Amino acid sequence: MGGGGPIGPIGTAGRASEYHGRLTMAVMFAAIIAASGGLLFGYDLGVTGGVESMDSFLSKFFPGVYEKKQADADNHSPYCTFDDQLLALFTSSLFLAGMAMAPVASYVTRRFGRKVTMTMGGLFFLFGGAMNAAAQNLGMLIVGRISLGFGIGAANQSVPLYLSEMAPHHARGAMNIMFQLATTIGILVAQLVNYGVQDWDEGWRLSLGLAIVPASILTIGGIILPESPNSLVERGKHEAARRVLERIRGTAEVDAEFADMQEAAASARQVGELQAWRNLLKPQYRPQAVLAVAIPTFQQWTGINSIMFYVPILFSSLGAGKSASLLNAVIIGSVNLVSTFVSILLVDRAGRRKLFLQGGTQMFCMQIAVGILLGVAFSSHDTTNLPDGIVYTALVLICIFVAGFAWSWGPLGWLVPSEIQTLETRSAGFSLTVATNFLFSFVLGQCFLSMLCAMEYGVFLFFAAMVAGMTLFVFFLVPETRGVPLEEIYTLYCKHPIWSKVIGREAVEATEQLEMRNSGGMAVAAMEMAKPSSGSTPREEALELRALPSQPEGPDDKTAQL
Repeated sequence: MGGGGPIGPIGTAGRASEYHGRLTMAVMFAAIIAASGGLLFGYDLGVTGGVESMDSFLSKFFPGVYEKKQADADNHSPYCTFDDQLLALFTSSLFLAGMAMAPVASYVTRRFGRKVTMTMGGLFFLFGGAMNAAAQNLGMLIVGRISLGFGIGAANQSVPLYLSEMAPHHARGAMNIMFQLATTIGILVAQLVNYGVQDWDEGWRLSLGLAIVPASILTIGGIILPESPNSLVERGKHEAARRVLERIRGTAEVDAEFADMQEAAASARQVGELQAWRNLLKPQYRPQAVLAVAIPTFQQWTGINSIMFYVPILFSSLGAGKSASLLNAVIIGSVNLVSTFVSILLVDRAGRRKLFLQGGTQMFCMQIAVGILLGVAFSSHDTTNLPDGIVYTALVLICIFVAGFAWSWGPLGWLVPSEIQTLETRSAGFSLTVATNFLFSFVLGQCFLSMLCAMEYGVFLFFAAMVAGMTLFVFFLVPETRGVPLEEIYTLYCKHPIWSKVIGREAVEATEQLEMRNSGGMAVAAMEMAKPSSGSTPREEALELRALPSQPEGPDDKTAQL
């Protein structure tokens, strides 16, 4: 998900106490419509596994898998029934397309605004949904999936950023999780549709075609919603930005917040797209670079997408009938939705770290339990028709796992990356997050069925080990961003016991100095206290003080940038 807009200038540290405003109906309406981008993502996640378990779909596009499924169960490992690379490609091609779209969407988002990228995503999804519903061969199916991937790549790039910029800082967490909530709603709706059409002749066409509904909502939203004030300021439309900011905050007292946006935009003009990528390689931006890659990588290696894709297939492999498999998917989707509300309620109260740590511990325990259960069950029952008690126990354990994910790594895996980037790395860092997420979604989507076949129940133990590692990573390296304005995020790294050593003493001292000068409402203290250097105006000198020192990259560099 990416962005390109300036949101986090270091020089505004300590001024957030002067922000005014509340959570208005205008913001809520924008959040509900924009979050339909999450419906796109969720609907596709939910519909894919169910469609792949339908006989009419398999017999038309994947006859080899269909024949294997219909063969005598004793001739096949219950873990290997659906192991087919073309079937996996149908699932994972979407994420490969999303990864390719990420840098393009980042550029469009920064240059033309968040609304344009959202509209573009909706149009791609409309085309992809229509192609899949009308598919007559595997080629049409894959082309449709690729178009869906482009749409999801654009939506995931722009919507979380848009929500972060529209929300007041004290409600940013809950607002941003609207995207994840919409994703869980999309998953559940898709699973209900699959359950309803399971006995229809080519009912999969309706399942795939209904993707045009959330696509239409996002497309219309991209047209009627206001642009975020950050984007307007970034593109020089200051009067329009001020009007939007006053409307969404419900007050005319927006001087401090608007001034921060203007200062951020002034500095952003010195940071081009290429420079933002170069900044990520510098030591003072190492926290942003590491977190931009690590968080989306870990989110995928929880195994959640693999489970959500293949829940109907998984339970079919465990011996549940077609109807029972789809019903189990609906139950898990319902748990996912309800648990996301828990995150909305707690994220701005308990904080990000507590949810990360509690959810990680819960997921770890459930993955271990599922692995042990299946290992023991299949060693005692030489058939795919496991006793109902074992299937129901597996269902309960997976529901508890999904609940832990839904109030931790699910929403926070998108929220935290949208918060942690500063102005100088935001466009590149957020784009890197989106591309990384889609890369590992593709890898796991392509590999999960083969992993399940090769590792059997050990695949759940593998994911448990990954969850343990990522939980330790959060404990030591992810700072708490609850209630911290985007303009002050960098100060967290400077105060962090590990990251402060990584970014260097010079950067830490410069940021602490600016925080002291801006505290107590002294918004222009840095300008007043700075002595103009020769050939520089006081305003230019103040802007220099607002940037962390770094070594110039060439003789043409006039200002050290973050």
